Amino acid sequence: MTIPSFGAGTFRLQGQAAFDSVRNAIEAGYRAVDTAQIYNNEAEVGQALAESGVARKDLFLTTKVWNDNFAADRLLASLEESLVKLRIDYVDLALIHWPLSNVPVEEYMVALATARERGLARQIGISNFNIEYTKRAIAAVGAKQIATNQIELSPYLQNRRLVDLLSGQGIHVTSYMTLGYGKVLGDPVIAAIAERHNATPAQVTLAWAMQLGYSVIPSSTKRENLASNLLAAGLQLSAQDMAEIAALERNGRMVNPEGLAPAWDL
Repeated sequence: MTIPSFGAGTFRLQGQAAFDSVRNAIEAGYRAVDTAQIYNNEAEVGQALAESGVARKDLFLTTKVWNDNFAADRLLASLEESLVKLRIDYVDLALIHWPLSNVPVEEYMVALATARERGLARQIGISNFNIEYTKRAIAAVGAKQIATNQIELSPYLQNRRLVDLLSGQGIHVTSYMTLGYGKVLGDPVIAAIAERHNATPAQVTLAWAMQLGYSVIPSSTKRENLASNLLAAGLQLSAQDMAEIAALERNGRMVNPEGLAPAWDL
């Protein structure tokens, strides 16, 4: 299996907002949706997908296991609970949400691999793993079992050392916060490129990430933004465009929760 290049994120969306966002995304043409146990919106995501009329085989659903559920005897049970909320028999991708916990990396990675073997997930992977923790995950289950590392990545935070490691191990990169929570959209370099292509700054930024081979999962509560973002898949940036965006790196990390985040690679 492969991971879709474009999906709808649901971070910070709950209740009716989560339901409406996923419903609008599906109607706009999205077929991949990203959620997580800690988002507390799996039920709304599941309801929106169930009511969409789109066949399960045509959807790609990702969820992420929260740290409280990392123990081997808890991880599988928590995924089963997620499946009930999502109204499905399996997720296409199950990720470990953050690497830091009281449970050894080896224990939760092996448990996640067991979940895949039992059919709870078609693919497994990691999220927010730095180089050290990625290497430990690889040592536990092998690089071939790790479909992706979902990481914060934007023009302001390009994570080149980690990306190089992942590429060398054949592990796909999924970018979240690709738009820098909106901050990137006001950048004059991005704006100039957007003007050259008669595109929006969001489309340019998402196209940049996809042109580098990453998957993106932007979120929005607005139907028009969801539809507009999806057009990024058809935007081709020039080598000059890509070089100009590459020069925007400034280690602009936005997500760094104490007690969850590892020591980030510079």
